[in-house]
Amino acid sequence: MAQKEGYRARAVYKLSEIDEQDRLIKAGMTIVDLGSAPGSWSQYARNRLTELGKNNPNIESGKPDGIIIAIDILPMEDIADVSFIQGDFREDEGLKALEALLPANADGKVDFVMSDMAPNLSGVGVADAARMAFLAEIALDFSVQHLRSDGALLIKCFNGSGYSQIVESFKKVFKTVASRKPKASRAKSSEIFLLGRDLKAPK
Repeated sequence: MAQKEGYRARAVYKLSEIDEQDRLIKAGMTIVDLGSAPGSWSQYARNRLTELGKNNPNIESGKPDGIIIAIDILPMEDIADVSFIQGDFREDEGLKALEALLPANADGKVDFVMSDMAPNLSGVGVADAARMAFLAEIALDFSVQHLRSDGALLIKCFNGSGYSQIVESFKKVFKTVASRKPKASRAKSSEIFLLGRDLKAPK
């Protein structure tokens, strides 16, 4: 189905299910896709914003009503209307390149951060849990710095060792935290998605 509909990976259907349930993507948004390659989540966001753009007479036909910025250390084929940076957002060079693309009229803030990043799993539970927790932590850190107060962060996790600690980290940052297990995710897989919405005021 992904090939038929022009998507680069079946992971797109996990995002689409969550978006339909939680209505994450809205017109006019600035969206950042962390660890974006091969690009199916960015493709979905672009298509969704383009659909929403049909309702805005100020948006050119076939163009998205919003901004999508994707970043990955791996290369990614171009996607129309998606700004891609091949770099590491944990390093100054990659972060500055990303920040330069954020709209000045929105105070450089992001509405939605999404991450389908996952570590290369070794099969050693403790090590894999630590790697997953690290990816969650860097996505959280980025969101604290760059999300609007009413923004959202969606990340992939694995329901197992270390997962409860990731949930607790989310609860320290967001007012609302929910887990999502879309039907497109294989039933046997421990894969689960964590959604945080509305930043808590910094202490």
